[in-house]
Formats: sequence, C-alpha cells, structure tokens
Amino acid sequence: MGMLFNGLNNVAMNSISDLYRSLPSVDKLLQQPELADLCETVGVDSVKVAIQNQLDQLRTQIAAKQDGIAERLTATDFTDQLTRQVAAAVEGQFSSTLVPVFNLTGTVIHTNLGRSKLPTEAIMAMELAAAESNNLEFDLSSGKRGDRDSHIEAAICDICGAEAATVVNNNAAAVLLVLSTFAAGKEVLISRGELVEIGGSFRIPDVMKSAGCRLREVGTTNRTHLKDFDTALSDQSALIMKVHTSNYEIKGFTQSVPENELSDLAHQHEIPFVSDLGSGTLVDLTQYGLPDEPTVASELARGADLVTFSGDKLLGGPQAGVIVGRKELVRRIKQNPLKRALRIDKITLAALLEVINLYRDPQRLAERMPTLSDLTRSTDAIEATAQQIVGGLQEVLGEIAEVAIEPCKSQIGSGALPTELLDSHAIVFEPIAAKGERDASLMNLAAAFRGLPKPVIGRIHAGRFFLDCRCLRDESAFLQQLSELSVADSS
Repeated sequence: MGMLFNGLNNVAMNSISDLYRSLPSVDKLLQQPELADLCETVGVDSVKVAIQNQLDQLRTQIAAKQDGIAERLTATDFTDQLTRQVAAAVEGQFSSTLVPVFNLTGTVIHTNLGRSKLPTEAIMAMELAAAESNNLEFDLSSGKRGDRDSHIEAAICDICGAEAATVVNNNAAAVLLVLSTFAAGKEVLISRGELVEIGGSFRIPDVMKSAGCRLREVGTTNRTHLKDFDTALSDQSALIMKVHTSNYEIKGFTQSVPENELSDLAHQHEIPFVSDLGSGTLVDLTQYGLPDEPTVASELARGADLVTFSGDKLLGGPQAGVIVGRKELVRRIKQNPLKRALRIDKITLAALLEVINLYRDPQRLAERMPTLSDLTRSTDAIEATAQQIVGGLQEVLGEIAEVAIEPCKSQIGSGALPTELLDSHAIVFEPIAAKGERDASLMNLAAAFRGLPKPVIGRIHAGRFFLDCRCLRDESAFLQQLSELSVADSS
C-alpha cells in the first residue's frame, strides 16, 4: 500500500492519501453480517450514522498523524475491528438505561430501586393492556364514554369497606388532589409533629402550598391535644388532616389525638377529616409476624372521611395513589380538573387491579405477593441462600477480602415502619488492605458489583460491605456472572 507512517513527523503525502483510501466505504460496512442484522433491528439510518461517526474519527486521527494509526488501518482484521466498534456504538445507543438489578441492600421496598416487585398476575395484565385496545373509558353496555375508575373502584371498596374510591399516579398526587378540592384558599389543620418530609425533599407544607391552601399548625412537635385543634378551628378551616408519620417516630414525652376524636370534632364543624396513611396497607401485617401498621379499613372505621395511600409500597403494586372514603366527597374529587392531569394510565390500572384482587385471597397472599413474600421470608431460608453463594464469592474475592456469612437486620423501606427491623443474613466483606486504603477498597468493591451485567447493589456499613440475602431469589444467575467481577486496585 505505498509508504506508511514512519514516526509522527516523517509522513509523506502519498502515505496519508493511501491511508484515507484504505478506509472502507459505508456500503461495504453495511454488508457486514453483524451490521446487516443491526439494520433489521434498529433501522439502517442509525447504523449509517454510527459508521460515519467512526470513519470521521479515523480521518481525524489520520490528519493528526496519530501514533499507531497506520498499523491499525493496515491490520488484516481492521474491518472486523471497525465493525465491532460500530455495533457496540449502535447497541449502546439503543440499550435501555433502566436495567434489572439484584437488590441486596437489606431495604426491601427500596425507593431508588423501583420499590415493590409486581406479582405475575399484574405483569400479565400489563402486557395484555399494552398490546391491545381495551375499554379503558368505554361502557360496553351503553356504548358511551365510561369512567376508568369503574374497573377498580368496586374491588378497592370491597377490600377496605369504603363507599367510593379513585386512583391517581402517586400518593403525593392523591394528597394534592384532596387539598385542592376541599381547601383551596382556606386553612388545613395539622399537628406540628406530622409535618413530614417524604422522598426527594418534598414536604407536606410544600404540597399544601401547591394546592393553594394555608397550613395551620396545631400543638407542638411532640404533644398535640384535642383542645389545640378546637382552639385553632375558625370559619377559614376547610378540613382537619392527620398524616401517618411512617418514615420517622417520636418517642418519650408524646401525645397525639386519636382519629375518632379528630373525626368527631371535624364533623361538629361540618368539615371533612382526612387521613394520609402514606405507605398504606390493606391487611393486618401482624398475622404474618410483621410489626403493626394501621390499615385503610381501620382508618375508615375510626371516622376518616377520606384516606389516601400509596399503591407501590406496602400494598405491593405499581406506582399509584389511592383515595377512598365517602361517596359524595370522592365524587367531588373526580370533578376536579386536576384529576385528569393526575390520573393513571391503562397499564398501571391493569396491574393495580390484579394486585387488589390478590387481597381477596388472604390465605395465599404472602406466597403470591413478592413484596410480602420477601418481608415474611424466614431467616433459615435467607441463610440457606447465603450458604449457596458464599463459596463462589470466597473463590473470586478471597484474596482481597475476608468473606463470611453473618446475621444482620433488614428494613421494610419506603418510609414504612422505620424503627422496625427484620432478622436476616448477609454476605459480609472485610477488605484485606492497609488501614488507609480500606475506604477506597470498599468503594471499589461496591463499584465492581454494580458493574456486573446484572448489577448487584449492596451497602457499606461500619467499614464493611454487606450483601443482604433477604431479596435474593435467583442464586444461579447471581453466581453465573461472578466470573466477570473485576475489582479495581485501590493502591
């Protein structure tokens, strides 16, 4: 091919021309089997763009007389190399950034890791709803426009004993919609001890402000009495609200007002009493050996006119916010123009209905609902899972860390029962490194697990790395990818 590069500063013009001519054409690369298959998958235009980008980079390197470019372009497998680079670029462009992970953090309902895993019935319903047209807002009997809540309202009411129900896209939206409907321009009475901050730095006072209502703080952080509410009530009071402090707990010298007393007071003044449960549950968790958490039915029985709660936390369903309560109040909520902006789509609706229906069979709920199954998993079963994987981990990482099984504590997560912990077992890694290098070694270890084909997410605590095995169900898939584990040198 004529004279090639001989160092960076001794290049003849005909050498550069030869190198430019050595670049394969776009059409030639498109005929490579790997890229031809990609064209069928993603379309020829995207592959062409990726090829052009790679060729432009090579032309730039030739013009800059980059060291080694001549040898690369004249290599016998250059076309194959270039083909692989183009394919990797295209696949990277079209691969989803939303990927499955192993949640071994010890937090079962992890907000950052997608919260609740859905049951098989919900996944199948989502697929069917997505694949075909359906009667989302069509009344098959009358042939007229229907109400999407009609598909799920009766099932929710049957489970919790409410008169009516409606569903929006999350619980913050549910609270916003209730406040906007009944308290715009007026005051909402709430105990100071319940002005919680939820995930993402969103606070109850901020939600109230967004709804156009004014917060009237009642009592003190640790003690609030019925007389505090009574004194604060005025003609500007739109409703009394109680927020279940599911993501923190105040202990010691405390006092709160029982729901039935707040309900009676609200009704004396002809305003609604609203209970925001946050991580609401439809069943008594103590029957599964879990800590006590108020149910939606119990809040209604204590006099709440409306109850709001999440669909994707303790309920175990998709992201949604549910509002249940008195029929007339729910009717007014549905008439609020915000309802249309906050409504759920057909796929979420289909999944949520299947989850709600599982609660009609409480005897099998723990085995059919993945979230509840993980929460109620026995310590023996968790330890058995840890025993299955510890050997493989010791083989791969035994030279850089001490690897052992230890008892640990899991937590429910997503703001539910924050002080209640569950007995579990974890694989614990203690780096074999000098004292000053231990932190870097831990960070590298955690990064290596996150870099696996199916990322493994654990937690660093007290100078050690933990993989809590409570939520690990596929030990085989976990072990199969350990050969790809690569831990960076911390030195």
